[in-house]
Amino acid sequence: MLVRIVHMKFKAEEIDAFLENFDSVKSKIRSFKGCQKLELYRDQEDPTRFFTYSYWDSEQDLNTYRKSPMFETVWKKTKSMFSERAQAWSLDKIRIS
Repeated sequence: MLVRIVHMKFKAEEIDAFLENFDSVKSKIRSFKGCQKLELYRDQEDPTRFFTYSYWDSEQDLNTYRKSPMFETVWKKTKSMFSERAQAWSLDKIRIS
C-alpha cells in the first residue's frame, strides 16, 4: 500500500473556498480506482496549513489518478489558492497495527 501525503498552505482568504471544493470532490477521489482512503487534516497552530493523506493500492493507481482529467481540474483550482508551493511524499506502509 502506498500513502501519499500532501502538505498545502493556503491564503487565509481562500480557506473556505478550499474546504468547499474539497467537500465537493472528496467522494469522487475516494471512488477512484485504487484509492482506499482520503483524509484531510488541519494544523492546530497554523489554520492555513493542511495535509491530505490518501491511501492507494499501488503507485500505478496513484499515477493513473494524477494523470486523469479530474485530478487536473481539482489540482488547478486548489493550486490557485496556495500561499506557497505544496510538498508531497509517497510512502510505503510497512507495518499495519
